[in-house]
Amino acid sequence: MTQTRTPMVAGNWKMHKTVAEAQILAREICRGLPVPLTVDVVVAPPYTALTAVAREIQGSPLALAAQDVFWESQGAFTGAISPMMLTDAGCRLVIIGHSERRQYFGETDDSVNKKIKAALQAGLTPIVCIGETLAQREAQETLTIIASQLNNGLLGLGPAEVGRLVMAYEPVWAIGTGRTATPAQAQEVHHFIRHWLRDQVGSTVAEGLRILYGGSVTPENIRDLMDAPDIDGALVGGASLQAASFLKIVALGA
Repeated sequence: MTQTRTPMVAGNWKMHKTVAEAQILAREICRGLPVPLTVDVVVAPPYTALTAVAREIQGSPLALAAQDVFWESQGAFTGAISPMMLTDAGCRLVIIGHSERRQYFGETDDSVNKKIKAALQAGLTPIVCIGETLAQREAQETLTIIASQLNNGLLGLGPAEVGRLVMAYEPVWAIGTGRTATPAQAQEVHHFIRHWLRDQVGSTVAEGLRILYGGSVTPENIRDLMDAPDIDGALVGGASLQAASFLKIVALGA
């Protein structure tokens, strides 16, 4: 990655950890962070643990993220969580468009677009996920799918708004499978995303925006991934559920 972009390592805990377990994990991560810390480190617990983890990490370099958000500020939307609720709980970032939300909960590029705009309005930093399925990759449709997700997901956003995003490329076939895109495969897509951003919102925004890689990231593969010029960090799933493995990724992701 370029030296002008600060790496980011974000841990997506998904549907794991009770409140007490989340507090313990957050405490262990805080205690083990490298000094000096040259990477932005983010944790995304489940909704039920957000406020407890916010208290646990207060005064530390850790930043808190939510795993999803709804686009309305309030109303009769049973089970939904608004951007204001997230900021009130201590969140500074929110993951939007994760493939598991797309696969299991009907997330679309249109809903991703609405959520991004609502999150930005509330002062949250969206971590916007895009990526192709195995069938799409085998049909050589990867870049077509990525372009479509970018065109529709970021529709109506100007350069200043796009500049506030963090993008995350997550090949669906690599999430939770133990399979990881090779550094060359990941770099090809990251380069494509940055080129698309350059065309749409200008080189200044494109060069400054961080693009994370997600998909079975481990301490064993993070260094090779980070050596790619357009990979600026990682969105970590399973390896973020244990402090030791997550802290290794943080240390190697600098």
